[in-house]
Amino acid sequence: MVPKDMSFEFERIGGEDTNITFEDQQQINTFARKSARIQELKDEIEQKKKELQNLEDAGDELMMLDDDTTPIPYPFSNFYHIYLLLQFKIGEIFIHLSSEETQEYLENAKSKIQDEIKSLESNTAEVKQLLADLKVKLYAKFGNNINLEAEEE
Repeated sequence: MVPKDMSFEFERIGGEDTNITFEDQQQINTFARKSARIQELKDEIEQKKKELQNLEDAGDELMMLDDDTTPIPYPFSNFYHIYLLLQFKIGEIFIHLSSEETQEYLENAKSKIQDEIKSLESNTAEVKQLLADLKVKLYAKFGNNINLEAEEE
């Protein structure tokens, strides 16, 4: 750990010295942590969008299944009903649900994931704003002696 009163010196290209204080080091460390967090948030948003797309595809398949089914006799009844239970995978198990229950579950799951995506995007915007503020402060002090740009993949 660096004591608060300790500072480091960099010589600028123009010849003037720039002191790095403890607070500067803290800002640089915060910038590095938040930059890594941005990538984690982007990955998490991408994963949630894939989950949402999978749920939408499942809902489409369910609608096509409902269109393709023909009425079959309901046990002990004179009426014809669609009596179909679907196997729905939750985690590592399959449960049997009616098409209406499955549709309701899918809608709830889609709504939950959409809310999570909005929350993640909001967090990403906040972190990006913090990074922009830190970048302005650090470039103002260190100029071209510090590189705060993300590496392109």
